[in-house]
Amino acid sequence: MKIIIGGAGATGTHLAKLLSRDHQECTLMDEDAHRLEGLETEYDIMTMVGSPTSIHDLKEAGVASADLFVGVTPDESRNMNACIIAHAIGAKKTVARIDNYEYLLPQHEAFFKQLGIDSLIYPEVLAAQDISNGLKLSWVRQRWDVHGGALVMLGIKLRDNCEILNQPLKVLCGPDDPYHIVAIKRGGETIIPGGNDELHPLDLAYFMTTKEYIPYIRKITGKEHYADVKNVIIMGGGKTAVRAALIKPDYMSMKIIEKDEKRCDRLNQLLNESNTMIIHGDGRDLDLLTEEGIRNTQAFVALTDNAETNILACLTAKRLGVRKTIAMVENLDYASMAEGLDIGTIINKKTIAASHIYQMMIDAEVSNMRSLMLADSDVAEFSAAPGSMVTKKKVKDLGLPFGVAIGGLVRGNHGMLVNGNSQIEAGDIVMIFCHEHNLRKVEKYFKTRSLW
Repeated sequence: MKIIIGGAGATGTHLAKLLSRDHQECTLMDEDAHRLEGLETEYDIMTMVGSPTSIHDLKEAGVASADLFVGVTPDESRNMNACIIAHAIGAKKTVARIDNYEYLLPQHEAFFKQLGIDSLIYPEVLAAQDISNGLKLSWVRQRWDVHGGALVMLGIKLRDNCEILNQPLKVLCGPDDPYHIVAIKRGGETIIPGGNDELHPLDLAYFMTTKEYIPYIRKITGKEHYADVKNVIIMGGGKTAVRAALIKPDYMSMKIIEKDEKRCDRLNQLLNESNTMIIHGDGRDLDLLTEEGIRNTQAFVALTDNAETNILACLTAKRLGVRKTIAMVENLDYASMAEGLDIGTIINKKTIAASHIYQMMIDAEVSNMRSLMLADSDVAEFSAAPGSMVTKKKVKDLGLPFGVAIGGLVRGNHGMLVNGNSQIEAGDIVMIFCHEHNLRKVEKYFKTRSLW
C-alpha cells in the first residue's frame, strides 16, 4: 500500500514507525524539516518537507495514487482540509485527527464521507475509553473487550498469592478450562506461551476468558482483596479527563484537580451534570490530596501533559494507599520506566490513535485493534470471510506464523475459547494476539480465497 502521512508529530511519527515494519510505501510530510531529521535512515520510510494543505505539495508527494492519506497535525481544521484536498486529488481513503466530539456523532458520518473524509480519530476519546475500562476492574492492568464483551482479555500483574504460579500451562489451561493465557510479559521479554511454560510472580499475564468467568479469574490470581472502584481522583483537567468523566459509570464518583482557575470554570460548565467535583489546586499537594479523601479513594488517574509529573503523582498515590493508578505517559521512553516502577496502567494517546489508523491498512475485515505497548504486541478482531483459509482446517493445522495466538472467537453473540481442535467458521469474529506487530502476516488467513 501507498500511504502518505501529513504531520510528523507524535502520532504521525509513531504510525510511520509501525508502517516501516511492514515495508509499506510510506511518506511522512511536515513543514518543519527538524521533525523529519533522521527518520529516513532509522526507519524504512520516505520524508518530505511540505504542507499537507498545499495542492502542489500533496501532488509532489504522490497523493493521486495513494491508498491512504492521514492528516495528523495538531490542527483539526488543517487535517480535515488536507483530507478533503487529498481525496479530490485521488487518495482512495482518508483519515483526519480531530478534537471536536460533535464530529464523531453517527448522524454526521455520511456528511464527512461526502466531503472525502472516510474516518475521524479523536485520540482523547479513545484514551478515555481505555481509562474507563481500566477503572471498572481495579485489579486489572489492561482490559480489552471483544465484540461488545462476549470475550474479554485481561492483563493482570501476578503476585505471590496467585494460585496458578509455577505450574505448566498445559495442566492449567486444558480444552475445558474457562481461560487461556495468550501472552506473558516477564521483565523485558514477551512470551507467547506453550504448554510447558509457567507463570511466575511479577509476570504480566494476558488472560482470555468470557465475561461470566471474570470473578473466577479474580479469585485464582489472588485479587479478591482489591476494592471495587467507587471514588476516583483525576489530576489534570484536559480533554481526556472530560471525556473520562462523561462516560464513567453512574455509580462512580469523580474529582478532578486542576491548577488553572479558568480551566476549572470551564470544567464546571462541561461536567455540571456528571457527578464530578472540580477542585482548583495542585494534584501533587499532599495536604490537598489528604483533604480530598485520597486514603478513601480506590483509583488515582494522572493526566497532565508531563509524563514525569504523572509517574511521580501515581507513586505518591500508591504510597498513600491507592490500589489502582493510571498514568498518561506520552513519551514512550518513559513507558518502560513506569512499568518498572509498578505504576499500574499506562495510557499513551499516540499509540492508541496509530493503532486505529493502522487497522485500515489490513487487507481483511478487521476491527477494534489495540496496541499493547508494554508487550510490544497487537490484538484485533478478525472476521472470517467465506472460503477463507482459516475456515478450511482445524486451528492446530493452520500453520499460523510464530508469535501469533488465537485467543477465542465470537459466533453469533456467543463468546468461546479456542483450542487446537477448534474449527473456525465463516462469519466468526476471531480474536488474534500478535507479538511484534505482525498483523499483516495474519490477514491472508481471513480473506476470501479469490483475494489470496
